[in-house]
Amino acid sequence: MTTESQLREKLRKIAALFEGAKTLGERQAAAAALERVRRALEAAVKTQPLPETQFSMPDEWQRRLFSALCRRYGLEPYRYKGQRHTTVVVRAPRAFVNQTLWPEYLALSEALRAYLNEATERIIREEVYKDAGEAAERTG
Repeated sequence: MTTESQLREKLRKIAALFEGAKTLGERQAAAAALERVRRALEAAVKTQPLPETQFSMPDEWQRRLFSALCRRYGLEPYRYKGQRHTTVVVRAPRAFVNQTLWPEYLALSEALRAYLNEATERIIREEVYKDAGEAAERTG
């Protein structure tokens, strides 16, 4: 069973993986690199119009995770009036989205999904009924 502290550590490791940090010195370098990425993104926004990338995320926690990750990099997630609440739009260089933002989001999302699934099953088994399996499938 994964505890919240184990999940937090896993999330830190995933973030460190994407930032390339393993030791204290590497973490400090990664923090500096993250700051350089933020500054480069800010400069890019000021000098050229960045393409919009639209994402569809049906779960509220996925949207919150993605939005928080965008904000961590100094990006502003938004949606246009009339767009579904499942939509998140961000302006950023395509290479950054494809090589950094989206892969990091997928790794963090998978870690959270596994934790939430485990916690949900445990709570159902302990508080509702010990058999939390799927419904049986029957023919016609």
